[in-house]
Amino acid sequence: MHFTSLLIFAAALFVAAGSPGPSIAALVARVIAKGFRDVFPFLLAMWIGEGIWLSLAVFGLAMVAQTFHLAFVVLKWVGVAYLGYLAWKMWTAPVEAREGEMPREESAVKLFFAGMAVTLGNPKIMMFYLALLPTIIDLASVSVIGWVELTATMAVVLVAIDLAWVLAAAQARKLLRSKRAMKIANRVSATTMAGAAAAIAARS
Repeated sequence: MHFTSLLIFAAALFVAAGSPGPSIAALVARVIAKGFRDVFPFLLAMWIGEGIWLSLAVFGLAMVAQTFHLAFVVLKWVGVAYLGYLAWKMWTAPVEAREGEMPREESAVKLFFAGMAVTLGNPKIMMFYLALLPTIIDLASVSVIGWVELTATMAVVLVAIDLAWVLAAAQARKLLRSKRAMKIANRVSATTMAGAAAAIAARS
């Protein structure tokens, strides 16, 4: 693919993915409440999920997405339900924490599934790849090599954005040492997570 096309795609993705949305809100809330050490399965699933949407768009499989619309709707609501569950867990989390201690980690498999459900069930992400992307790039002319180039570009942009959010949230977490601060952080994170679930649920 032309380098200019990749730059345009990267710029559009940077704006779309970098703007705070349900996925970013869920990610930041998770890091503030639990730390960054167990968030990577969630991140990996988010990146794979976006890769799936990109592949559907590039290989002209939008019809497949429409055919299996019910499956994506189910995924969406499963993701909403799990985000709601995480919000409840954060809200009720104990505030007893000693120096160097981390709250109990969630299962990596559960976190991966949550990230996948949030990404595949997020209409904002779906609309970017299936509706906006074709107006940026002539997908009919994209070869397998072009798909690899787009996927690599997507990975670089998403990794940079998401890790920046993780770093910012982790730095904010370091300031939260007292019981009161931890309780406030848990409640704020729970509210943010619940808001992310509500935002995904409200979108069609």
